Amino acid sequence: MADNDSDLGSFIAGFLVGGLIGAGVALLLAPQSGEETREMLRERGIELKNRADEATTEFRSKAGTYIEEGRERVEGAVESARARVSRRKPGAAEGEAPS
Repeated sequence: MADNDSDLGSFIAGFLVGGLIGAGVALLLAPQSGEETREMLRERGIELKNRADEATTEFRSKAGTYIEEGRERVEGAVESARARVSRRKPGAAEGEAPS
């Protein structure tokens, strides 16, 4: 579970860094005018923002799923512990040895 979160976070970080590097290289190698370059950067920036928003939405969705699964596991463990405690003899819960 933690590996999946780490993988997604690494992907998002790599994606953003790659986008920034690509934009920088495009600026250096652009054969068009400044106005055309600014328009291209604006469009790429919007595209990058949209992709980041999509990745964030996906991450939040997965995180919500993991949180819900964890909550269900904890609730199951609590119920299991309660069942074990309720099956004990009354004296055993107070520290006495069971007979």
